[in-house]
Amino acid sequence: MSSSTPHYKPNLRDLYFNLFEFLDIGQTSLGKGTFGDLDETAARQTLETFAHVAVNEIAPSFSEADHHPPLLKDGEVTLPPLLRRAVKAFYDSGMNLLDLPTHMGGLGAPPSLGWAAFELIAGANPAAAFYGLGTLVARVIDMLGTESQKRRYLPAINERRWIGTMVLTEPDAGSDVGAARTRARHVGGDVWEIEGVKRFITSGEHDASENIVNMVLARPEGAGPGTKGLSLFIVPKFWVEEDGRMGERNGVVCTNLEKKMGIKGSVTCELTFGDGKPARGLLVGEVHEGIRQMFHIIEQARMGVGIKSMATLSTAYLNALAFTRERVQGSDLLAARDKTAPRVPIHRHPDVRRMLMAQKAHAEGMRALILFTASIQDQVALKGGHRATEAAELDAINDLLLPLVKGYCSEKAYELLAVSLQCLGGSGYLTDYPIEQYVRDQKIDSLYEGTTHIQALDLLLRKVARDGGATLQGLLGRVRQTADSDLGGKDLAEERAALGQALTDVETMLGALMGKLGESLYHVGFQGNRVLMAVAELFIGWLLVQHSAVALERIQSHASDKAFYEGKRASARWFCREVLPGLSHAARMVERSTLDLMDVPEESF
Repeated sequence: MSSSTPHYKPNLRDLYFNLFEFLDIGQTSLGKGTFGDLDETAARQTLETFAHVAVNEIAPSFSEADHHPPLLKDGEVTLPPLLRRAVKAFYDSGMNLLDLPTHMGGLGAPPSLGWAAFELIAGANPAAAFYGLGTLVARVIDMLGTESQKRRYLPAINERRWIGTMVLTEPDAGSDVGAARTRARHVGGDVWEIEGVKRFITSGEHDASENIVNMVLARPEGAGPGTKGLSLFIVPKFWVEEDGRMGERNGVVCTNLEKKMGIKGSVTCELTFGDGKPARGLLVGEVHEGIRQMFHIIEQARMGVGIKSMATLSTAYLNALAFTRERVQGSDLLAARDKTAPRVPIHRHPDVRRMLMAQKAHAEGMRALILFTASIQDQVALKGGHRATEAAELDAINDLLLPLVKGYCSEKAYELLAVSLQCLGGSGYLTDYPIEQYVRDQKIDSLYEGTTHIQALDLLLRKVARDGGATLQGLLGRVRQTADSDLGGKDLAEERAALGQALTDVETMLGALMGKLGESLYHVGFQGNRVLMAVAELFIGWLLVQHSAVALERIQSHASDKAFYEGKRASARWFCREVLPGLSHAARMVERSTLDLMDVPEESF
């Protein structure tokens, strides 16, 4: 691949299938309630425009930032030129305004369309995607801030493109956010002074915007321990006056840039607050509900990470597919003994086809899971948002699905990116091709915004336990309805049977784990990840079977798109044959799990 050739290969066709043929957001979401006035035609055109920007203006910065990462000097960070240009292209294209509410000057697109657009930029260059967090920060301030705070920050964030951050992690606390020691001292009104050190802060310092708006968790003087003692503060790089004017440099300084395995274009830094100069901030909403408030950002970030993983796998698969169609090596396996047999593209070899279908089915399955979750978010918004009683049931479904989106996609994509690389043989190991960087850039996804096991604990101990499993049982009931139906007739009989067996296996697994909790919570520690992966694969199988049914219907009337629909059927068939049977083994492992490992002496490891 030439260095001038964009690495990114978007899959607009599958995005369109999910949004408009399966989820039918043109009828269920677009133009409804507060969702602006976009219709399906405008939505398609918008995604097509963003895909063009992603390929031609954002993707070129992908490798440059890896080879020439941001530089820190005297507390200031300089981004490489192409990355800075990519961030500008993001804003110039209006991507930041797509799902911003209309009352804030945005287009008011539903989450389903907003997340579909995010896939495009996250696939083109995930580092560039992170510099768009200002929009999310603006929405949180609009939702939770005082009227004074809104007047102070919202116009500049949206019009002058100020970039935002979420500031949680500390060097000694890591994932244990409740152990944070950064302090806040009240000065007067909603103004506080912050003092402490935060680590692993994405976009904490850079030259891509004139100001950076940090959303910081800190512990007010006299507050209790743990997460409940934390409050959320708006702490800008440059102080912002009450009338919105940018004032003097605030006392927040970048004191280190992390040297990372990948995603080097994303500034991951240490921020020091209040060292030699006060770091002033505003208490969000003038209420001490920091962790609850921050979760509005965390949950969006977790969704974004899941999409980043899926988008990376999708473009890796399409790069691998293109390579295997062009690379000629060996004869057809059936003619292996004939030394005169013609050489064939490696796409003809069974093992390569196996690897390609594993990537295709999983990438499509992850996209299905993500956009199904996004469509639930559409309906939550239309019913008044997460605070509305009418939206409570749907909001619970969204809460349940988020750890699956983040945990499963981030974990499985890394495994499958190795398969993508394998398709290229020795060439895959070279920087001439993008997949080795995909592997390095994606690995972080299973680590930040809550590791995979944190997602598993969230799923089982919070989301499932919160309502006694009612929300999960409701979703499992939908799977049972599909498995017991005549969906797709005899053409999908095998897939429906596999889905039914997988559902039984997951129910067995969950029952076994619940039974073991009486012995020890350690069983969740040992088996939580396995359960999360199994539940995600069940739901993905369920969605792919439904996709296959839609493809069966449309293949008759859309002959020109026959290859695409046959591909959808092949993905569902492969997933049901190759992945879902593994849930039987997973169920047996949970049933047979013991606590022996906790008794192994430390010295024996």
